[in-house]
Amino acid sequence: MIKVGDSASLTKTFSDADVRSFAAISGDQNPIHLDEDYAAGTQFKSRIVHGMLTSGLISAVLGMQLPGPGSIYLKQTLNFRAPVYLEDTITAVATVTQIREGKPIVTLETKCVNQDGTLVLEGEAVLLAPQPSL
Repeated sequence: MIKVGDSASLTKTFSDADVRSFAAISGDQNPIHLDEDYAAGTQFKSRIVHGMLTSGLISAVLGMQLPGPGSIYLKQTLNFRAPVYLEDTITAVATVTQIREGKPIVTLETKCVNQDGTLVLEGEAVLLAPQPSL
């Protein structure tokens, strides 16, 4: 049974292949993600990982761990706080903050931090949880 305070996480290191695959699948060919020469001339000084690729780790935590398989997104807010660079190791964490009484709707705090503990992404997710989990 899921309860307020329950938490789950997933960690991944983002590679060049991850970024290029996401660019091909999503169609987001922004040179900040793909072209080192272009990126060197920006405020980031190097290529950065797509924000939506980073946020995909949150989706993986929610869909596979908490609430888990069968969960359906109703809402997700995303606040991007710091860039994610190639070869950064990101940990996505989801923590249950509310369970709606009488309905299988769960609200979770979501965040991603890098290998240095820097918050790179934060938000809130609302999901329709699979019935046996509540």
